[in-house]
Amino acid sequence: MKPARLGTLFHVHIGTSGWSYDHWDGVLYPPGTPTRDRLAHYVRKFGTVELNASFYRWPKATTFAGWRQRLPDGFLLTVKAPRGLTHARRLHEPEQWIGRITEGVHELGDRRGVLLVQTHPAHTRDDARLEYFLSRVPSWLRVAMEFRHPSWHEEPVFDLLERHGAAYCVMSGAGLPCILRATAPFVYVRLHGPDHHRLYAGSYSDDDLRWWAARMREWQTSGREVFAYFNNDGFGHAVRNAETLRRMTEG
Repeated sequence: MKPARLGTLFHVHIGTSGWSYDHWDGVLYPPGTPTRDRLAHYVRKFGTVELNASFYRWPKATTFAGWRQRLPDGFLLTVKAPRGLTHARRLHEPEQWIGRITEGVHELGDRRGVLLVQTHPAHTRDDARLEYFLSRVPSWLRVAMEFRHPSWHEEPVFDLLERHGAAYCVMSGAGLPCILRATAPFVYVRLHGPDHHRLYAGSYSDDDLRWWAARMREWQTSGREVFAYFNNDGFGHAVRNAETLRRMTEG
């Protein structure tokens, strides 16, 4: 990878995991905002979002096309891969799922962000299966792998990801290793909350966020784009943390 030219900074995209939560009423949306209008309020604040609902039920291609029409220019929609692929099949014989995924995500056009693939916590390291899966993903689709079993966090796995241009998902959260490893032209970060005992809980301090802002500037100056999503949605923490980190990275 060529280094960035002096003075050149690549984009840092900061948002939240999901955009529609009842407990964000009065935090991100005006009180009483109908569910259908929440996305319109979200895009006024942020330039990217990580779609989590796709993990539970994969949307139709027409739904993706509808989002393409509703999202403003420059907005990027990142999509979480379905659990049918990652948890039921554990990436085994992925062709049918890859077909459905690419059919839908392709409809996003220039609003397409990253495909997040989160493996099952009990899915242990299997280099051959991972290599086969990544080899079947079309080259136009950026992929980030979030490994939840510790056996994956090894040099040969990082090398495998790098060969395929896939990002290792950097994680922050209770019981998760925070490994600052860049394996692709972009870096993908999921911030699951600072609580040491529970995932998706707590609010990051300003000192925490300044530390992350410094890491993101380092990745920027090395010529990498950065995607970062807050998943500590309770009490609106994700919204406030994302807004603060964005200001820090823009400063």
